[in-house]
Amino acid sequence: MQIDITGHQIDVTTSMRDYFHSKFERIKRHFDQVINVHAILGVEKINHKAEATIHINGKTIFAESVEPDLYAAIDLLIDKLDKQIRRHKDKITRKSRGEALKYSIEQ
Repeated sequence: MQIDITGHQIDVTTSMRDYFHSKFERIKRHFDQVINVHAILGVEKINHKAEATIHINGKTIFAESVEPDLYAAIDLLIDKLDKQIRRHKDKITRKSRGEALKYSIEQ
């Protein structure tokens, strides 16, 4: 898995990168089939903006958050991504269980 973090009108420091990586561990714990992640951290007037695009096999997930504090924006972004990932994972498991159940009923 490849994680790219870029800054828009902001220099991305190592502490920002480490914070993003440590928070992203939660997503990897729920779903380990992430191909690549592209995150953009930026400043718009007085608010900080964090957005990320996650590429999964056959699907692209996007989320963004705007907060007065950059670290709060990253936290909210990870929460949104985690919710979308869990929803995607549940959909996949429901489909595979449904097919397995259908197969066992037909026999």
